[in-house]
Amino acid sequence: MKMFKRFAATALCTAMIVSGFSYVQHVNAGPPSHSNAKVENVIFMIPDGYSASYATNYRIYKGEDTVLDSMLVGMMKTNSADNWVTDSAAAGTAMATGSKTNNGMVSVSPEGEILDTVLEAASDAGKSTGLVATSTITHATPAVFGSHVESRGSEADIALQLINDVDVMLGGGKSNFLPKEENGNQAERNLVEEAKSNGYEFVETKEELLAMNGKQDKVLGLFADGGMAPELDRDHTEEPSLADMTTAALHSLSNNKKGFFLMVEGSQIDWAGHAHDAAWAMKDSEAFEMAVEEALEFAKKDGKTLVVVAGDHDTGGMSVGGYDEYLSKVDILRDVTATGDFMAGELNEDRSNARDIVSQYANIKLTEDEEARIKSAAANQTAMTINQIISERAYVGWTSKAHTGVDVPVYAYGPQSDLFYGLLDNTDLPNRIAEAMKIEFGK
Repeated sequence: MKMFKRFAATALCTAMIVSGFSYVQHVNAGPPSHSNAKVENVIFMIPDGYSASYATNYRIYKGEDTVLDSMLVGMMKTNSADNWVTDSAAAGTAMATGSKTNNGMVSVSPEGEILDTVLEAASDAGKSTGLVATSTITHATPAVFGSHVESRGSEADIALQLINDVDVMLGGGKSNFLPKEENGNQAERNLVEEAKSNGYEFVETKEELLAMNGKQDKVLGLFADGGMAPELDRDHTEEPSLADMTTAALHSLSNNKKGFFLMVEGSQIDWAGHAHDAAWAMKDSEAFEMAVEEALEFAKKDGKTLVVVAGDHDTGGMSVGGYDEYLSKVDILRDVTATGDFMAGELNEDRSNARDIVSQYANIKLTEDEEARIKSAAANQTAMTINQIISERAYVGWTSKAHTGVDVPVYAYGPQSDLFYGLLDNTDLPNRIAEAMKIEFGK
């Protein structure tokens, strides 16, 4: 009976790929499954907030099939222990530990018991480990793989646990590693200096990251005091891209002949969804896809690397089309060159330049009504108003400023990717990753 159920789930997923997701003909990651092949390395990639509607909108935005399309193997349920609508901490905990917890909790049970993570299991097996994110490296999703706290907001405590326990960490959040006397969030300790003394190469700009020769086994890269810049705004900074960080992490982690576990998060797809900034969501989806391409290139050459991709939940309830019309104009978002937050910051005090700013950065000529909406918006709603206008023009709808509880796609490439076929629970992913790596994990 179990064999029949597994076959039925696989057949259903195959039918979904052929019929419902028919854009897989042009972009192909290659043969995804070699069920008996050895898995030495795992690259677990999480586009935070990315659901099927994001995938469809991004395909339209790109104008062709995406790299992920040919990797689609299934879907995943996302609920937490205490809610049908999860937050990133609980979702990440499930995806890192194989156990559900309450919203807001980081790799501890609802009762506060520590839950072992698949990254920690990989480390115990002698593998190198890495975390890459465009949020703070102590934010909910990266945090769940290497720390255990009852509140996701305890980022300074998370930093104390991550330092020296994870070999490669690249992202934002420098302030969580510095003492208060240096405008940081640590009481006294300077975790950056401690990391250096313990053999970590420390970098804080794109130039420094790209200058590394790949021989460094331990790397700490903190490229912003808080979260890193949205991809739309990154050119105004000295920060590396998600693809840059992924490549650098792979160079360092691959020095270990026993293999590695790397988690890569496209953090700001989620942030864009909360802000209803459709252009930001699409641009960060593009940045994530470029990181996936780097992972796939490594996996194809290596032959012993499994790549697994899954969003942790949906953010914003994005739709493809909306506003009572059978229409989508997502392609206009390609002309947007800044986030709504950035545009709002460029407005003068009376917002009399709203028409010029939106024209300059979004290639949209505001109507009188749209201009009036921006001018009359509350100070803390100006960016949201700009984003809503752009979304309306693109026919991208939104149902929530928080998360929703819909299932999300699962993608996989490489040896034993067939373990991820069908409808999965978020708790299944780390268990199947551990099974593929043949490491001890869980009870």
